Amino acid sequence: MYEQKTRETDADVIQFLESVEHPKKRQDAYRLLELFEQTSGFPARMWGSSIIGFGSYHYVYKTGHEGNAPLVGFSPRKAKISLYFATGDEDRGPLLEKFGKHTSGKGCVYINKVEDVDLDVLKQLIRKSIDFLQELYPEIK
Repeated sequence: MYEQKTRETDADVIQFLESVEHPKKRQDAYRLLELFEQTSGFPARMWGSSIIGFGSYHYVYKTGHEGNAPLVGFSPRKAKISLYFATGDEDRGPLLEKFGKHTSGKGCVYINKVEDVDLDVLKQLIRKSIDFLQELYPEIK
């Protein structure tokens, strides 16, 4: 049976942020922490050892695979800052076009620093991701 690797933990978010080596990346992480908390309305929680997530939902795929995940989140990784949004939301393209300097994958968007992106667009991406997941999984509060 599959066991989910990234789970919500009781680790301290601030302690994790203080462990970010690069001062500028740490400063950006604190800025993102405030922005994600205010925009999502959810408190920050650690997911695994390096993801800061906001809210959570329980997903069940058609294959029967299921688990829990944060609604949105970020991680100040060494190479880039990873922003986590809903996988499967095909309609976020127009927002990403206005977002600023980034690269993206299925559910992740990668930025070098906060100054590279439009924070108003980031707020819209956060809200859009949460709305998308709340529509897909109506039991989310």
